Amino acid sequence: MNELVAVTLPGGPQFVESIQKIWDGGDAFTPIDPRLPAAELARVIESLRPSSIVHADGTTSQLNDAMPVQPGDAFVIATSGTTGLPKGVVHTHQSMRASAMATSTALEIDPSSDCWLACLPLAHIGGLSVVLRALTTKTKLMVHPGFDAQRVSASVEDDGVTRVSLVTRALAQVDASRFRTVLLGGAAPPADRPGNCIATYGMTETGSGIVYDRRTLEGVELRIDDDGEILIRGAMLLRVYRANGFEWNPRDEDGWFATGDLGSIDQGGVLSVHGRAGDVIVTGGEKVWPVRVEPLLAADPSVEEVAIVGRPDSEWGHVVVAHIVPANPQQPPTLEHIRDLVKQSLPAWYAPRALELHSELPKTANGKVKRHELA
Repeated sequence: MNELVAVTLPGGPQFVESIQKIWDGGDAFTPIDPRLPAAELARVIESLRPSSIVHADGTTSQLNDAMPVQPGDAFVIATSGTTGLPKGVVHTHQSMRASAMATSTALEIDPSSDCWLACLPLAHIGGLSVVLRALTTKTKLMVHPGFDAQRVSASVEDDGVTRVSLVTRALAQVDASRFRTVLLGGAAPPADRPGNCIATYGMTETGSGIVYDRRTLEGVELRIDDDGEILIRGAMLLRVYRANGFEWNPRDEDGWFATGDLGSIDQGGVLSVHGRAGDVIVTGGEKVWPVRVEPLLAADPSVEEVAIVGRPDSEWGHVVVAHIVPANPQQPPTLEHIRDLVKQSLPAWYAPRALELHSELPKTANGKVKRHELA
């Protein structure tokens, strides 16, 4: 029987050695963030049901009520999606290889001269996929326990690093020009990013980024359904979800996976992502896409960060609310100012009807704003 082993080790050689040992035994692993509070760790373990757990000190404990994995399963990543309840995304060695090869082909990776740096949390696909593609293609790999801007910048000279994955908020803290390629995930990348920085679109279910600078990688199929939702088909997709002793396949009978993201594809095959289906704000019968408003406000000198959400309203259904971290707390932008900015480029219904100021916005480990905490 093939088992699932939880690994709570921080990033480093021991983490890589541990997952390789698990694979050699025919089992699969699930990476667990060692920073999780005990209660949250217990929720993840209860849902994914691994047979054992490798602790930060390298010791292993056996667990009760384990659920086996299927032959060929490689890893399981816990994700809460929009529900907040942990479930596992199950990837096979086959889907892992498909993802690794699609990325490596697109970037023209040379295992004899390239070196990947993994410096993002390994319990998330953005960090883990770096490790997995390096192991799959036998490319040199450096793994840091976390993001440290000085250490990341120095890794080019110290370790020969040529490729790295970062979240957008880390980009300003390093000299991106030192790397051959920087893959950017998380929040939308800045429009003036360096030419070697590639904006990626993907998710845990796809094993890594599958769209680079709005164009699909080899082996990836995209289409938009009648409701405007982005659908994906390809060998890099997950096998199933698992939670609380059950497995289920989220793909339809033709192999298409519904992402929950809304978007469009032009005649040249260029993808535009409008945001999560649940992020769309319907106000007075008109649809407002937050991703169209946020870049306009973020470009204003008075705005450090911004998130647009909808707030229930008896008259309008929802009203558009701008949550802003001002660049200068002593001189924050006014509601009139931001409304005027938006109406210069977008229809009037896109203009926020309320403004809330913050010292910081709630974010995930990957730098994405937790909109549900602002609504």
